[in-house]
Amino acid sequence: MSDAPDERTRAVLAGMGAPESLAGPLIGALGPQAAEELAEDPWRLLALPSITPDQADYCARRALGDAASPDDPRRGRALVGRLLSAAVREGSTAVEERELGRALRSMRIADPGPSIEAALDDGAVMAFEVFPEDAEDDFTGGEAPEMPDPDRFFAPARIGLAEQDLGEGIARLVGTSEPIMDPATAAETVEAAAERLGAGIPAETAAAAVASIMRGVTVLQHGAASAEALRQVLACLAEAAADSRVGLAVASPTAQTAAYVNAVLGDALRVGAAVEEPAGEGEEAEEKGAAEEPGGEAPEGAPAPEHPSAEDGDGDGPGDPVAAAAADLAALGERAPGAVAQEAAAADGAGRDGAGQLGDAQAGDGAEAAPAVASASVPLGRLLEAGVPIPAGIVAVTDAMALDVERAAALVEACEDGTHLVLFADPAEAPSARPGQVVPDLVRSRLAAVAELPADPSAGPLGALAAAVAGGELAQVDAPGREVVVVPAGSGAEAAHRAVQLVGDSIPRALGISAEHVQIVAATRGGEAGADALNRACKERFNPGPGALRGLDPGDRVLLGGDGPGYSAGDIGYLRASGEDGGRPEVELSGGAVVPVDPAHLRPGWAVTVAAAHGSRWPAAVAVFGPETRGSRPQVYTALTRATRHLSIVHAAGPDLARAVAERASLPRTTRLVDVIREG
Repeated sequence: MSDAPDERTRAVLAGMGAPESLAGPLIGALGPQAAEELAEDPWRLLALPSITPDQADYCARRALGDAASPDDPRRGRALVGRLLSAAVREGSTAVEERELGRALRSMRIADPGPSIEAALDDGAVMAFEVFPEDAEDDFTGGEAPEMPDPDRFFAPARIGLAEQDLGEGIARLVGTSEPIMDPATAAETVEAAAERLGAGIPAETAAAAVASIMRGVTVLQHGAASAEALRQVLACLAEAAADSRVGLAVASPTAQTAAYVNAVLGDALRVGAAVEEPAGEGEEAEEKGAAEEPGGEAPEGAPAPEHPSAEDGDGDGPGDPVAAAAADLAALGERAPGAVAQEAAAADGAGRDGAGQLGDAQAGDGAEAAPAVASASVPLGRLLEAGVPIPAGIVAVTDAMALDVERAAALVEACEDGTHLVLFADPAEAPSARPGQVVPDLVRSRLAAVAELPADPSAGPLGALAAAVAGGELAQVDAPGREVVVVPAGSGAEAAHRAVQLVGDSIPRALGISAEHVQIVAATRGGEAGADALNRACKERFNPGPGALRGLDPGDRVLLGGDGPGYSAGDIGYLRASGEDGGRPEVELSGGAVVPVDPAHLRPGWAVTVAAAHGSRWPAAVAVFGPETRGSRPQVYTALTRATRHLSIVHAAGPDLARAVAERASLPRTTRLVDVIREG
């Protein structure tokens, strides 16, 4: 047999009656020893999601003959992995033992025990024990009660460990944090922020800001129309971070949401003399970048920008707010980070310049500069790249419903002891597209402080629609400025045609929002109106070409499906270089940064699913609901709240869509985070 992995794998596949074309995917899933593993265990075929258990059983019988048994531990091990992987794709982080046993018995495994043990011995699956919350703890009569039997949960090792680390990390932050300042000083800080913003701060918003200053982990819940409350709270946190010399970092899940948040913030994070003194050219450029959203579109409820579009600038240069904030963090990482430096920095009398940036490191004998207040929100991936720990005593994350357990675990791990973690989240949104329901579990744990942010006084049609859907009604709203437009369609093909027409013609012509700032969000991936079909149609309309790079060409809008230096999964940009010269492909992100990317992370991005759009916002969005749509209230709400200025709804789903909003109010998932936090 040849020494080439591909040829060896093809030979084994041929011997068991499987298509030889599976060799490449199997080597990708199992590694170069795929042939040897497959010869030893034919059920390794189930490492490919496209292979069904019946197909794997057929190949096993061809390979093993009479030795192939439904109760073979190898078969059971593979089916356990398949069931856990399916649960993870649905958003769960673990499967309870009884449920796993029932599923295995339905697959002709009489005794699930050996199958589960085989999966545990393989190392890819882990078991976790959880004692019931209502366990008997009555010590009356002088005798200790018997310990109850724990519930056992099983999870893929990577997911299970991430959830364990996250829960223990949350407990660590809560246990090590101290109030950044006393309540009276915190109230004075809120008043100072209000004076700086030139507007009063409502009592609810002020209470939320004070809670974040006082407590180690805080969840600030809000609706779709709370941009002004977000701005005010972050201004208060910036004031507190500067006064207490702990530093502030603000992050958003994706580059496009960081751009939106910075448009909302304007100069809200700039504290001290830089706001009061005349700005020089460099400061003017920074204010210009921080106050704008790419495309010059002010989000609903945010102050209108006073400068030309940010897209006319040099992108990731000195005027770009994301670059400025990243520079703050990079500089800060070279000095004393975080809350633990608070007392030392105060004692040393370390200097801070008026803009909240780092002062001169040589301000005194051995003195260290005070931690910076980052000038803008940065994408979360870039914040985590700044180093461990994150060099700030307050870390705020917007759009936190998009956090999954792995990303949240990385975030918490990067927060040193004593850091205050503040999560802004809209509870009506769907949980993360990846496994976990981090924010809802944090709220349920009762270990985090929870506060509510008020809606903006003038929510507008987009806010009114979001509020109606959150309440279970898919209602029509009055939109005199065409903020919301419903486009009925009689079929999936017609829905796809209408969506492309809206992006390429109707929205730019009627509203002045260029096509590059309009995003299609599809309720499904498949079908005539699904993301795949819409991407093909958009590719043909907007950037036809040979598709030399995995079906893509320079000029295509792309979705990044994984994390890498300078970018995060969920970022959407434009392919600028295909990497034909031997380098990596390059993608231009929101804000103008151009980053080299792993080719395996590139996906078509003209249209994305609701899951891929979660955690991102655009000036305009086209939500497409084809006939195949079988949604839920959180999914529909998430799709309809991706736009900041205009939303077009292409509706071909019939009455099922309204029924889903009214009746399917939640997306149940099985997670362990609440128990891990309480035990941590």
